[in-house]
Amino acid sequence: MFTGIIEERGEVLRWDETGDGGARLTVHAPLAASDAAHGDSIAVSGVCLTVVDRGADWFTADVMGQTLAVSAIADLLPGSAVNLERAAQVGDRLGGHIVQGHVDGTAELLQVTDLASWRVLRFSLPDDLAALVVDKGSIGVAGVSLTVSAVGREGASHWFEVSLIPETLSVTTLGRLSIGDRINLETDIVARHVQRMLQLGVPAGVPASVPDAVPESAAGTAARAATPTPAVSR
Repeated sequence: MFTGIIEERGEVLRWDETGDGGARLTVHAPLAASDAAHGDSIAVSGVCLTVVDRGADWFTADVMGQTLAVSAIADLLPGSAVNLERAAQVGDRLGGHIVQGHVDGTAELLQVTDLASWRVLRFSLPDDLAALVVDKGSIGVAGVSLTVSAVGREGASHWFEVSLIPETLSVTTLGRLSIGDRINLETDIVARHVQRMLQLGVPAGVPASVPDAVPESAAGTAARAATPTPAVSR
């Protein structure tokens, strides 16, 4: 579990294909590697990866084929900059929002607008994720917890915008993006659960595994009200 508050910007040292559709990634990360142990989780530009080896200022993680298929991590090359965050500890301040490191898909940078003291980035939004992204809602962009500043649609294509302060631009990879670059996208976990419940037609508060537990109809309620209540001896 992560919060989307980036701790450091690392650099890809090695990218090795494993021959089974996956890859092994080695990242220069002085802070993240400083207390990492085998099996620890580190978010790499929004993708939760497991440490399989480490040194004083680097760590290595395996990347599954499924991860490569749904994320932009396959675009990384030696020298690429990545956003890094170690897993949150119980009792940490939740400076961002709940981020799992489970990428929903990718988005493409469409437009950059520089204003007096901040920068607005507009990204494409896949159709299947559009309903999960709302104005003023939380979103994970390349592992960074951000607030959606606008959503819209141009023709048949959806988009969303985020507004970034200089601090975010300087300490993350978002300040280095160019038009057409792909980033990893993670929507809000609460929105995903609500969407799934709506798809299944499960009323709020009713477990999906209990098909008979459905809200009582108005007729049933009226019938129950009309039935005399047996007297109880005291």
